[in-house]
Amino acid sequence: MAQPRHAHAYLFGGPPGIGKRRFAEAFAAFLLCLSPRQGVACGDCRSCLLRQAGSHPDVLTVVPEEEGKAIRVDSVRQLGDFIAQTAQQGGRKIVLLHPAEAMNLNAANALLKSLEEPTRDTFLLLVSDQPSRLLATIRSRCLVQTLGMPSSADAVQWLAQLMPDLDLKQSEALLLMANGAPLRAADLAAMDALNMRAQVVDGVKALLKAQAGASQLAERWSKIPLELIIDWFHSWTLDLLRLSTGAVETALNADMDKVLGYMAQRLDHRAFMPWQAWLLDHRGMILGKANLNRVLLLETLLIQWKQLVERR
Repeated sequence: MAQPRHAHAYLFGGPPGIGKRRFAEAFAAFLLCLSPRQGVACGDCRSCLLRQAGSHPDVLTVVPEEEGKAIRVDSVRQLGDFIAQTAQQGGRKIVLLHPAEAMNLNAANALLKSLEEPTRDTFLLLVSDQPSRLLATIRSRCLVQTLGMPSSADAVQWLAQLMPDLDLKQSEALLLMANGAPLRAADLAAMDALNMRAQVVDGVKALLKAQAGASQLAERWSKIPLELIIDWFHSWTLDLLRLSTGAVETALNADMDKVLGYMAQRLDHRAFMPWQAWLLDHRGMILGKANLNRVLLLETLLIQWKQLVERR
């Protein structure tokens, strides 16, 4: 922020849910501000007021037309037209593009042309959860800024300030589900993920005790997002591997500690590797928005999970 000159293109990368887009927006606000104070936009000047109202003519945000879809070449061509124009406010122009990895190949090649021909006082800010998926030629033309995960204490404190009704145990559980990412934890809290998780944990216990079947549980979990379910089973599988090999004595997932400890002592190692391969394969499909048969997937998942325990 204190540098007199800035790169014409930045790539902000790091884990999802840590605030990269907010950081890029704050940097954009600083670059546009007419009277920045100690690296922060003043919030009071004409430029800041226009930006806050969402009507600053020298700011262009490029995102997918629908969440989870690709950024298409037409959107990036619009970016090129915007760059070629003179700033309407007579100052800087900002392009904010996220998530950058969502660009299809044609869009990425079109962006590359804009990066190769920088325009004075125009700044491209790219935000990406997975910078490695971008073309190497795009990465090489940006100043890459990797944003790290906040400390656990900082994340808990931030979440407590945002959601004072949460107790410490709930905040820690949400952050565990979010892999430590505070914004993701806040999203999970808003969608009542703690209660959803409790339903799934109780269901897994009932499954292992033969008190509920796979079809029954698949029906009960009809309103729980598949992304959450598959992530929880993925995390439990890692805990199960650690416990069964003696790497740890207690599961990271405290709400499943007894269940995973029981399973680790009876783990059928012949079934574990095929299970892990199936889980990773289908997790990738779900995260990639593949059109899967939800009921069949959940039934198969639960049947294979139960088969991990040797019959004695």
